[in-house]
Amino acid sequence: MAQGSVVQVTHSGTSRWRRRTGEYASLAAALEAAGDGDVLSISPGTYRENLVVGRAVTLRGPEGSSRGSVRIAPADGVALTIRASAVVQDLHVEGMDSASPALLVEEGTPELTDLRVATRSAVGIEVRGGARPTVRRCTVDNPAGVGLSVLDGAGGVFEDCEVVAAGQSGVAVRGGARPRLERCRIHHSSGSGVSLTGEGSSLEAVGCEVYEIRGAGVTVSSRATGHLTDCRVHRTTGDGVNLDTDAVLTLADCEIHDVPENAVDLRSRSVLTLTRSTVRRFGRNGLSVWDPGTRVDANQCELHESTGDYPAVWVSDGATAVLDSCRVRDVPDALFVLDRGSRVDVVDSDLSQVRNTAVSVSDGATAQLDDCRIREAATGAWFRDHGSGGTLANCTIDGASTGVIVTKGADPTVERTTVSSPTEAGFYVSAEGRGTFTGCRVTGSSGYGFHIIDGCRTTLTRCRTERCARGGYEFSEAGPAVEDCTSDESATSAVTTPATAPALPAPALETAASTGGLLGGIPTQRATQPPALAAAPAAPAAEPVSVRPSTTVLGELDALVGLESVKREVRALTDMIEVGRRRQEAGLKAASVRRHLVFTGSPGTGKTTVARLYGEILASLGVLERGHLVEVSRVDLVGEHIGSTAIRTQEAFDRARGGVLFIDEAYALSPEDSGRDFGREAIDTLVKLMEDHRDSVVVIVAGYTAEMERFLSVNPGVASRFSRTITFGDYAPEELLRIVEQQADDQEYRIGEGATEALLKYFTALPKGPAFGNGRTARQTFEAMVERHAGRVAQLSDLTTDDLTLLYPEDLPELP
Repeated sequence: MAQGSVVQVTHSGTSRWRRRTGEYASLAAALEAAGDGDVLSISPGTYRENLVVGRAVTLRGPEGSSRGSVRIAPADGVALTIRASAVVQDLHVEGMDSASPALLVEEGTPELTDLRVATRSAVGIEVRGGARPTVRRCTVDNPAGVGLSVLDGAGGVFEDCEVVAAGQSGVAVRGGARPRLERCRIHHSSGSGVSLTGEGSSLEAVGCEVYEIRGAGVTVSSRATGHLTDCRVHRTTGDGVNLDTDAVLTLADCEIHDVPENAVDLRSRSVLTLTRSTVRRFGRNGLSVWDPGTRVDANQCELHESTGDYPAVWVSDGATAVLDSCRVRDVPDALFVLDRGSRVDVVDSDLSQVRNTAVSVSDGATAQLDDCRIREAATGAWFRDHGSGGTLANCTIDGASTGVIVTKGADPTVERTTVSSPTEAGFYVSAEGRGTFTGCRVTGSSGYGFHIIDGCRTTLTRCRTERCARGGYEFSEAGPAVEDCTSDESATSAVTTPATAPALPAPALETAASTGGLLGGIPTQRATQPPALAAAPAAPAAEPVSVRPSTTVLGELDALVGLESVKREVRALTDMIEVGRRRQEAGLKAASVRRHLVFTGSPGTGKTTVARLYGEILASLGVLERGHLVEVSRVDLVGEHIGSTAIRTQEAFDRARGGVLFIDEAYALSPEDSGRDFGREAIDTLVKLMEDHRDSVVVIVAGYTAEMERFLSVNPGVASRFSRTITFGDYAPEELLRIVEQQADDQEYRIGEGATEALLKYFTALPKGPAFGNGRTARQTFEAMVERHAGRVAQLSDLTTDDLTLLYPEDLPELP
């Protein structure tokens, strides 16, 4: 009871003329004395009582007082329990019990108005059992637990309410509860904004907003059902909306935006109906649909402004998506459908401003597009592999690099589809792709209209090409079946299949790869196995390489300054390989020698030079075909979007066939904060390629010692692929001096009197921090001396040979 406070109660009897007023020393006493219909007007103050309202009374603060002047704040337990159709208004409820709710509604149809629940309890407001409250303009602040919980078959209407903070879910509905939320705001919760779970549980929300959530905005699971109308979900750290295990959700006129993960993620037979809704600024997929029986039906919806590198719509593992009259724009990829049984049906929709592929179909999936428009995409539609197919009917593709690609045994049907202004080809079929093209048209292509190679069994009927720069039809071998096709580039109206025709030159294919057109990759997705690498074009034949004898190359290695331990390691490895080769020639078993190496050490210690010489040695021993060096780093292997990393890594590996792939600063492929970094994909790809082609490419990874140790621990298969680690130590001052002397000899300079001692002192005093470049620093020092020498002697007249060649101590640069 508050100090000096008095509770006034107005009693209303059966007769409207009979009224009396009483004052009580505590709220409990007043509630005990009150009967149905009585009004309890509570004086301002703090009441340390656990109240139970068991009659249909009105409980309120005094008229004219400020909101929150009456505080119900017991030390523990439930602060306010309501078990009747009471009216409660203008109270401030506080609770401190981590095992109990602050306000509990157990029975009746009470009306709760203008309450503020500020607590650190298990739940701010809990409604259970047969209770059906009407809650208006109430606020819950509970940073320790759930904001609002409705459970065990309860219901109620919540109007203009706000959960300003919650340590767990903002709103939790379970156990067959069925509340309705109108114009409510849920924000700053540390669990889901709204959590709906359990068979029979249902939520209807109208005009609500869920934002600033540390987790998913809305989660629906375990056969629960939700209906959201005119709602907004934004600024979450997890998915915007998450459905799992037979969940059913309807979103109408809703917005989901500014979500770093999936805007909507569905799994395990969940069903989503999305109508007149907008999904924008999402970091992963706009719609992510997984598992057999899972389905999305989207009508008159928009998905745009992806902030990540993932497809706007991802359908896999046998799921289904239907898009009717939808618009997808400004995304890396629009629709990706993968796996046998997965299907996407798209009707009367627009896909535009797609940086990579508008529609990708792979791994046996199916896509059906009717009356759709694709604009400004690198690739309009790509049917990637065996079993993948579907239909494009009455579609237009404008401004793509390539309109439709069919590869690796895919077999789509394309009818009455027009491709306008492609930069590479209207239709491209290769690698045993099939396809039936009927009534299709290509106009204004910068390349070919129909480009069909590899003898693909494709059927063209009543197709037409116009103004194609390289020709309407290009068939590189005994080509497709062609019937009643025309081209305004040819002198005749009928198109015949040539017995032989030149294939598209390799440079043209390389250009395609750089634009993301013919050679764009399939994105990978979490919780799935990485898809097979896209087929890369055949590399041009390697030019013959003259191979020096191993003794000559080893002599060059020995001539390098320092690196004594490195030379010993390389010679030991070379001896093992040479003896193994001779044992094989003698019919004896040879020990298996893994030739992949790890080079650790500081920059400028000769790692690249030794890698080049090592490749030459292996070529001279007949272990490698060419022995050439291909040097790459993270920027050469890691792509800008999901899937392109695997392709870049494959291409680098192909360039190194017969030689050495040298990956400098390899640890950058697995940065310590690599939550969603694409470098791991490069590592996984390399591990597989190193195993599959261990006899044709040697891989050397290099970098700082500590960082390389972490790199080798990232993937269990990485360390096992390398035979040994060779450490390149820092150069001593005497070795740095020798490098400068070698540089001087090569450039026809001489070290003058006193300069040798000055250089030794200089290299001894030089800071050896992270920026120290070892041999590179020695070469830079020599270059600085040459520059200062030029500035010194340029002012002299009648220069002698000594003047032009001798470097003196004054030519040394200042210490940094």
